[in-house]
Amino acid sequence: VELHPCEGVLTNVSGSKIVADLCASNNVDAMVFISTDKAVNPTSVMGATKRIAESYCQALDRQNFENSSNHRCRFVTVRFGNVLGSTGSVVPLFEKQLALGGPLTVTDPNMARYFMTTREAVELVIQSATLDNNKKGEIYVLEMGQPIAITEIAEQLIRLAGLRPNKDILITYTGLRPGEKIQEELHYKNERFTKTKNKSIFIVKPKIESFIKLSKSLNNLIDFAKNGKVEDCYKEMSNLVPEYKKNKVENLQKKRF
Repeated sequence: VELHPCEGVLTNVSGSKIVADLCASNNVDAMVFISTDKAVNPTSVMGATKRIAESYCQALDRQNFENSSNHRCRFVTVRFGNVLGSTGSVVPLFEKQLALGGPLTVTDPNMARYFMTTREAVELVIQSATLDNNKKGEIYVLEMGQPIAITEIAEQLIRLAGLRPNKDILITYTGLRPGEKIQEELHYKNERFTKTKNKSIFIVKPKIESFIKLSKSLNNLIDFAKNGKVEDCYKEMSNLVPEYKKNKVENLQKKRF
């Protein structure tokens, strides 16, 4: 996504908007938008586009509530970290590298991420959609526990194979990738945490933008992406997500390449 920002916008922003609009116009009961911890203080295109999609679902949820006297579609956003064993997860990559005799590659010695199992993630996402929440535009955040060091996961997998880390199988550090952070966050510091009846699901309430104003900005961003205007995409993403700073991405790209 970092190397193809326009495609990131078309998938995460335009794609989410299309589905959300269709759910609203066809009287669907509820739509669940799957977000990510990368959406909090994003330094990557992935995180910025996910935060923009969060904002749209929040605004649409409030808009639907205010303009609907009877049936309305609920828009539920669920934000969580990494799922162990999922496509693109670090564990299958480590297992493949281990089968080849190593080394296991980690980007940074201090790299840490939130993890949960596929079953946990699926069950909590479904439960989030059924929670009776009278407030509008909130985001559900799943309880992820403490971040786990990626090096620790690599060492454990090596030991589970009956081998010794950095003796039988090496662990090497490759450097941060473009847009990557040492550690992700599940919520902004100014977001208020509220408990739900499920102890593993919390509610945070970020600022909700005006639906009309947000829709106009999103349409501009999507048009830029469709026409391959990368610089304009960066600028519009920065306007929509003030925390996203393009210069951070540029510096990381220069460092890598």
